[in-house]
Amino acid sequence: MEHMEYHQALRYLYGLVDYEKRRIEHYSPREFKLERVFAFMEKLGNPHRAYPTLHIAGTKGKGSVSAMLAAVAQAAGLRTALYTSPHLHTYRERIQINGEPIPRDSLAALLTEIRPAIESIEGLTLFEATTGLAFLYFARQNVDIGVIEVGLGGRLDATNVVIPEVSIITSLSLDHTHVLGSTVTEIAREKGGIIKPGVPVISAPQEPQALAVLRAIAAEQAAPLTVVGQDWTWESLHYDLEGQTMATHRVGAASDFDGRYALSLLGDFQQENAMVAIAALEALQATGHSWATPQVAHAGLKRAQWPGRMEILQRDPPIVIDCAHNPYSAQTLVHSLARWFPGIRWNLIFGSSTDKDIDGVLQALLPISEHVLVTHSYHPRATAPEVLAQKCALLDKTAEIVASPAAALELAREQLEPGQGILATGSIFLVADVRTAWGKEANLSLPLGDWEDEPW
Repeated sequence: MEHMEYHQALRYLYGLVDYEKRRIEHYSPREFKLERVFAFMEKLGNPHRAYPTLHIAGTKGKGSVSAMLAAVAQAAGLRTALYTSPHLHTYRERIQINGEPIPRDSLAALLTEIRPAIESIEGLTLFEATTGLAFLYFARQNVDIGVIEVGLGGRLDATNVVIPEVSIITSLSLDHTHVLGSTVTEIAREKGGIIKPGVPVISAPQEPQALAVLRAIAAEQAAPLTVVGQDWTWESLHYDLEGQTMATHRVGAASDFDGRYALSLLGDFQQENAMVAIAALEALQATGHSWATPQVAHAGLKRAQWPGRMEILQRDPPIVIDCAHNPYSAQTLVHSLARWFPGIRWNLIFGSSTDKDIDGVLQALLPISEHVLVTHSYHPRATAPEVLAQKCALLDKTAEIVASPAAALELAREQLEPGQGILATGSIFLVADVRTAWGKEANLSLPLGDWEDEPW
């Protein structure tokens, strides 16, 4: 078979069934078939069994927790794989080893090699093919551990073929409701599908009905469950634009992981995420992973980075980007902004995918917004700015329609007055476009975009 170059490889991948770009009516075995994924992994030699893994599901925070755990494992000297989705600037970001995205030629060569396996399995999706490619790349690169983030849901997700050392479920709230269910109970059932027999489970604080579901699944699987907020507590000690410090406490028994931790990531929600990561590290240590120590936890959490999550592009006047895309994440963002930037009013750059609770997100963001600029990313599911402007009007806020995120950033800067900042949020795709536009002006070292050098 002819060797594909990178752009050909991407076009081939995007030609597969892509649930990220089209609306799925229901998260069911009709669309998501784990048997299909197991068959694919078998053809690849079951690469997911070649190294220990950590498996992370959740509505909010799973990317940050994954980044934190990967940073800690790397601080311990482990060759650390990280699999996440979606990406900001390049598809290669989804598949990383020690913070380095898979090289273009490696992705193209590996996809050329496994293409016959992909085509031998009817209906294999973009995410399933990418998951197999990632697991094989990690195995070939002899990683010591894989930090694996769930793509969608959990129970039927392609990543759920792994038997991890620890299963982790971050904060659950309503998102992808047309797919996963309209209550946190239904969503907890889908996310709890990653819990495996006898494998320790760490849960972030949850609503009572969601936690009840997770407890029942864990009991059924004889999986020891640790609940952050009950078995572990934390308090904020200090915060500024450089980072924040928190103190952790194991309830009922002293732990080596009790203590003060410095975090590089900003936002109140990152303290919860860090506590989840620390609880997971304690569980790892208890199951014989001697590298998981408080010392490497301190080092990793201090250096962990996760771009696009309450990321400050400029301090004065502040320009902040955040991937909040549901009401809960927007509310927590508003709370953190009030803490880190007291008294600031925001010029809001907003865009959203069509399958989100746009009204709920706007209800959280509009009260802190002075001017509102609505725009859209390149993504096929991006909501038309005219629709966003109408929704703002129904919430008694005038919004200005702007052709692109880059143009919106330029206009928002022109409109800035004393005591104001710029906030870009609502979609990871919008954030990526704003970050790219800012990066070109500020000479940020951003990875080459997938199509920037496409020889059309």
